[in-house]
Amino acid sequence: MKTVKFTAMRDGDRDDYAFLTEHEIDYAAKTGERLLDALVQLDEGLSGYKVTRLGHSLQAATRAWRDGADTDWIVCALLHDIGDIYAPYNHDEYAASILKPFVREQCTWVVEKHGDFQRLYYAHHLGGNPHARDRFAGHLYFDDCDQFCERWDQSSFDPDYETLPIDFFRPFVLEVFARRAYDPTVIRAGERVPLIGSKVARTRTGASA
Repeated sequence: MKTVKFTAMRDGDRDDYAFLTEHEIDYAAKTGERLLDALVQLDEGLSGYKVTRLGHSLQAATRAWRDGADTDWIVCALLHDIGDIYAPYNHDEYAASILKPFVREQCTWVVEKHGDFQRLYYAHHLGGNPHARDRFAGHLYFDDCDQFCERWDQSSFDPDYETLPIDFFRPFVLEVFARRAYDPTVIRAGERVPLIGSKVARTRTGASA
């Protein structure tokens, strides 16, 4: 069987859908590789900064790694702007939707909201609201997003910063996207893990990063 028999989904049978499921599982297993390829395309994205969008993403991930962050934080720092090419007006939501099945709820929320938090640094120059993030005041992950932006996002436009290459982060990405989607032991709803030194802390307690 090389293709399904049907031309309309309602006409498919058990064999058709078993065949498709096998193909879909195999395709999904390569998500990490496809995202790494897509990340490279950020070099062709928005210009005007002193670093490319890929350079910015790698720099943010490098800062996270050097802060001792765990794998979820590092991968989120790397992919937080992956939507810039295809979703320039909601790139944060786009990136969060990709990450959501495979990382902590905490990290997904931070990636999804980081666009509003980043406005703190520039919106007042454009007549916008730099305090758009205030609508999330009191949220469990508010401080995490604040620190994500302050330490890793807004600061990662420095062409002189010693940034690690994409191949360094490949194992982190492949590990995350090899996880079982929506595994509650991964999502860990309502749980906070610190940005700084989280990998070290988890290793000390015997937990995997």
